[in-house]
Amino acid sequence: MPMHLFISAGEPSGDLHGANLIRALREQHPGIRITGFGGDKMEAAGAELLFKLTSLAVMWFGKVLASIRTFIGLAKQAERHLQTDRPDLVVLIDYPGFNFALAKRAHALGIPVYFFVPPQLWGWAGWRVRKVRKWFTGVLTALPFEEEWYRERGVATHYVGHPYYDELAVQKLDAAFLSEERLHGAPIVAILPGSRNQEVARNFADMLAAARRIRAARPDVRFLVASFNEHQAEAARAMAKEAGVPMAFHVGRTPEIIELAECCLSVSGSVSLEMMYRLKPAAILYRVGTVHWLAGRYVLKMARYITLVNLLGGKEIYPEYPTCRDRSVELAGHVLKWLNDPAARAECVRELRAVRDAVGRTGACNRAAAFLLESLTSSRRAA
Repeated sequence: MPMHLFISAGEPSGDLHGANLIRALREQHPGIRITGFGGDKMEAAGAELLFKLTSLAVMWFGKVLASIRTFIGLAKQAERHLQTDRPDLVVLIDYPGFNFALAKRAHALGIPVYFFVPPQLWGWAGWRVRKVRKWFTGVLTALPFEEEWYRERGVATHYVGHPYYDELAVQKLDAAFLSEERLHGAPIVAILPGSRNQEVARNFADMLAAARRIRAARPDVRFLVASFNEHQAEAARAMAKEAGVPMAFHVGRTPEIIELAECCLSVSGSVSLEMMYRLKPAAILYRVGTVHWLAGRYVLKMARYITLVNLLGGKEIYPEYPTCRDRSVELAGHVLKWLNDPAARAECVRELRAVRDAVGRTGACNRAAAFLLESLTSSRRAA
């Protein structure tokens, strides 16, 4: 029988990593069958999707409750699929709430389960590692320090690196778009408000306030906003117009906008790895409600930083503001420092290059695919 893997990803970044993993699996084992949950990218890579889970990407508790019936239905659908089609292996990409439910079901059926790009439990919910230890065969870790953290807690691990570097290494930027934007001749500040509706709703207003301050001090600056979809772009465009801050909004142009920028205002997330890869100074905002902020104060006692680049570098290279209040003054101050002080910008770039050179190795998806296929082959031999 052909090898059969079930892969589940619930967010846009997971869909991207899942698609690249599927391509690597197919290159190494052309006859493999892939089923699961994901998005457009995984489907384009050849996955047979039971449901486009990325359409339900949610963040806060209230949003999860609103979709709870859908999630329960999908978990039952997945369980039926696992029982009837019986994949050889289940691979889960981040998205811990729903994917933990899948892991429990797959483990009960005796199907090996692996995390690829595991959730950052070490930063916000260390106690949940018990579920990983109980239901997962192993974890393919993305960050160097994760391997030791999981192993110390009794979880089998294999460090493969972060798959985002694979994507960055093959990205092809639109030369025409870059040339057209550079014709303006003005310094560009990138604004990256996130891919989730909740992120944009909570963070863009403060980014807009920071942009207003930056523009008052540097009227020559242009602001380019990288929107995840047209709906988000339209909502943010209306806010910018009302605030009287000129901005250009583009959908699907995040790599180009980062490349063009002198520096960035961004939410926390894997996009920080892309900014590091392109050696762009950035100030990080992550605004939450008061309740989540109070909970987050406890979280930050366990992890010193929320930004991946800072965690990898072991210091605050990117100024970061997990907050429940307006921090636009601080954000604007950092951007103006990088715009006005070439030495300060150069120092930030030097620190970014050091971290990138130390950890930014490609090939994570190929290494993960090889490990999974070898594990699958070994288990078949044992059977």
